[in-house]
Amino acid sequence: MCQFSVYTNLHKISVPHSQGEDAKEQQEEEKRRIREANNQAIRARKEAIETESSAPQPAAASIPRKDGSPIKPLDSILNLSRIVSVNASQISALWTAYHASRSEGTGRGYLCATIPLESYEKMAAVATKYHSFVLPVPRPNPDVSLETPATTETPHEFFFMEWAFHESPSIPSAAEPDPFVPSTHTSQAAHGSVNPPNSTILFTPLQEFKMRNTFATPYLVLTHYTDLARTHGIVLLRGEITPGSGNDGRYLLSQEDAQILSMNVQKFYLWSEKGPESILSTFHEKPSEFDWQEMLKYSTQL
Repeated sequence: MCQFSVYTNLHKISVPHSQGEDAKEQQEEEKRRIREANNQAIRARKEAIETESSAPQPAAASIPRKDGSPIKPLDSILNLSRIVSVNASQISALWTAYHASRSEGTGRGYLCATIPLESYEKMAAVATKYHSFVLPVPRPNPDVSLETPATTETPHEFFFMEWAFHESPSIPSAAEPDPFVPSTHTSQAAHGSVNPPNSTILFTPLQEFKMRNTFATPYLVLTHYTDLARTHGIVLLRGEITPGSGNDGRYLLSQEDAQILSMNVQKFYLWSEKGPESILSTFHEKPSEFDWQEMLKYSTQL
């Protein structure tokens, strides 16, 4: 099960499964959809920047993206009208099983998790204030031997991350939707509540983002689906690693690196102490004083 107690057990998919033509076709369709979503995000970021004021902005605090949602609807992945009647644990198991069946049953290229609504709301509140940040991924030197002194610092590659919030999804009903009645994105439950907005996080290598800016390709996209927030108290996380340009099953990021980035989101956006907030606020409000070593130290804490 890929359920979070406090957003800790991010599930890395690796489950044997039968292979077939249908699975291959689904894999290719997923790859095409991810590339298209990334292209949409890149075009939207370019348009947003072109319409921004020419006034200089702090280097670290970029303008929030204003594009339309590139999110694949959750009801195109799960039959919401049927699963709404089962409990949160069963939905979490179904979410894991679905992603385990991707990529010809290997689950490669995907991450998944089930996040308690309270934890997601805490992260979203911080993300609303600090919508972008940089996160490190260790890049150990393969030439370093076991005899190398322990004081040698491990190199890191930095990724620029951007939160974006999208429309609030409808609260699902156990009844089949009427095809002749237009759906709404903000339908309310009986007690008058509305689902929180869906959100995405894009991760792009910092060096590539500096060089290509709005044309930089995200290597990883995390999507938070809030469709079941009010009915089950959970938010479904889906991580999609961008496929390589070739048709050889390779991805721009490894499963391990994608998991490191995802867990670092937890460290800096879901916390009980004030340490991460000071790092985030400095990054946005006083970028010239931002301490990279302090950020690295905190990100490597267990």
